[in-house]
Amino acid sequence: MSTMNEAAPLRRADGSAIRVLVVDDESTLADLLSLALRYEGWEVRTAADGSSAVRAAREFRPDAVVLDVMLPDLDGLEVLRRMRSDTPDVPVLFLTARDAVEDRVAGLTAGGDDYVTKPFSLEELVARLRGLLRRSGMAAARQGSELVVGDLVLDEDSHEVRRGDDLVELTATEFELLRYLMRNPKRVLSKPQILDRVWHYDFGGQSNVVELYVSYLRKKIDTGRPPMIHTVRGAGYVLKPGV
Repeated sequence: MSTMNEAAPLRRADGSAIRVLVVDDESTLADLLSLALRYEGWEVRTAADGSSAVRAAREFRPDAVVLDVMLPDLDGLEVLRRMRSDTPDVPVLFLTARDAVEDRVAGLTAGGDDYVTKPFSLEELVARLRGLLRRSGMAAARQGSELVVGDLVLDEDSHEVRRGDDLVELTATEFELLRYLMRNPKRVLSKPQILDRVWHYDFGGQSNVVELYVSYLRKKIDTGRPPMIHTVRGAGYVLKPGV
């Protein structure tokens, strides 16, 4: 799954996480899809049948839906019809059986935006969803080389970091740590994850390295300002806009 998150992260226009509803009665597949989409930094909700999918869509207000054609109660086409009566513009990606050509034709004719056939690669499905979200105007990629969270701005090309009007001087490792946090705003990142992505080695009693560099970042980013780097006890660290 290491290649999935290399493209520019998609967010809602207001900076909040993309919401995706996954509808499939195969729990193993639904769980796998949820994991892949959460890895993108998106918020995910699942439903195992058509009726609960329609209810979830009303409550969750997703930006996109991954919808299996074959469900135990309502079929995917009926679910699409009911969803579209509430949210007519929500993009829908159908999951169909490889040999069910009529399902693919019917799904697109009924107003589905795209489809993938089972079995499929997670990379392909995520790429298709990203394309749907961009075309629908529901999401915005980061502009140019900048990552922006609240009043914190990191330029990946110039390696400049600013908090408000202040330029923040960082070492190369501090920069990489902050970049990883800013690519995953509002997402709790564990010490093993941070070690793997920033230092490129497995967790092996080296949590003190993460703690040390987080403390360095806090002194440079948060001192005298509303804190952005937070410790989630027993889980890791999360970066979110200061209040």
